[in-house]
Amino acid sequence: MSLRRGITFALGSVVLGSAAQLGMRWSMTRLPSPENWLTASFEPVPVLVVLSAILAYALSMLCWLAALRDLPLGRAYSLLSISYALVYVLAASLPLFHESFSLSKTVGVALIILGVITINSRSVRATELRGAS
Repeated sequence: MSLRRGITFALGSVVLGSAAQLGMRWSMTRLPSPENWLTASFEPVPVLVVLSAILAYALSMLCWLAALRDLPLGRAYSLLSISYALVYVLAASLPLFHESFSLSKTVGVALIILGVITINSRSVRATELRGAS
């Protein structure tokens, strides 16, 4: 097991999944509502962004599977929570999403990050030793 490789793949999954979420959000606000899909005309850029987001999700899943080879599930799964923070910060920072920062959301995201740090601050060696007994 390689901790560095596992964390790299887990963070790759986070980045790809977050990009997919943002791409889906952007494109779905520019496409017709689903009940009009059979009769509406589609702009090509939002459709390409949706397709790219689906590809990003697929690549994110491959990274996730690779991360599971090298990381304990609890540690790996906690790292996925970083995507909540990343999506929130990017959606509120980038004007094209029309999202805003709020105290309650920011505190929630800070608690998530604190949880990720807490879970991942234990040494892997201690986790491996405990699991071996």
